Amino acid sequence: MTESSVPEGYSPHFRKSRFTDPWEPLFSKTLAREVSIGLVLSEAHCNSRGLVHGGLIASLADNAMGLSCVAALQEDGRGAPGGLVTITLNTDYLGSARVGQWLATDTHFVKAGGSICFADCLVRADGVPVARASATFKVLQAG
Repeated sequence: MTESSVPEGYSPHFRKSRFTDPWEPLFSKTLAREVSIGLVLSEAHCNSRGLVHGGLIASLADNAMGLSCVAALQEDGRGAPGGLVTITLNTDYLGSARVGQWLATDTHFVKAGGSICFADCLVRADGVPVARASATFKVLQAG
């Protein structure tokens, strides 16, 4: 898969980070309460066995769930938080992903309390589930 075959609705990711710089180019698609992040997998994303590293999959899910929580909080009229901090991140690996596949998150905002947010995520490689994740985030106050 090449950049020209990135699925419809995705555009260059709006958020840059030193942590995710090595994964570039990243793409994202934003809906009302969901941010999906995707990328075309390359050798740089692989472990010594030639499979995409589980740490990349977990980190991608963590990023997408956090951004989805921010989107949901803003849609609910709570404004932009000062940030989110991951309290728990659970990841179950269901399969493997390989070089050349399109890896993307399918996130679901679950609930927000006064200072805690919950989200779920399914990570797919070319549409096939390779991991599911859930996370709890601490919502930091702005300012």
